[in-house]
Amino acid sequence: MEKKPIIVCLCGSTRFPDAWKKAHREESLAGKIVLSVGVMIHAGDSPIREDCPEKRLLDELHLRKIDLADEVLILNVNGYIGESTQRELTYALVEKKKIRFLESIKEERK
Repeated sequence: MEKKPIIVCLCGSTRFPDAWKKAHREESLAGKIVLSVGVMIHAGDSPIREDCPEKRLLDELHLRKIDLADEVLILNVNGYIGESTQRELTYALVEKKKIRFLESIKEERK
C-alpha cells in the first residue's frame, strides 16, 4: 500500500449480524481498516442489560472507535436506526466524521 488506508467504523443494530459481516468483508476488500463491535448482544452473544457497567463500557469504547475512524458507515438495514446508533451518528456528526449509510435515508431523517 502506498498511502495510509482509510479507517471506517461500523455502527448499527447488532440484530442484523449478516449486514455487519457483509460490510466488514466489503470494506476490508476495499482496502480499509474496519472497526466493529466486540459483542453482538442482539445476535446471540450473552445478553447485557442496558443499566450495567459492561453496557456503558461497550458504548464508550464504540465512541472511541469513532474517534479513531476517518469515516463512519451506518448499517441502517431497512432504514432502522435505533437509540444507540442514533447516539453514535450524532457523535460522529459533532466530531465532523464523514458519514455513509448502507441504505439511502428517507427525506424526513435528513
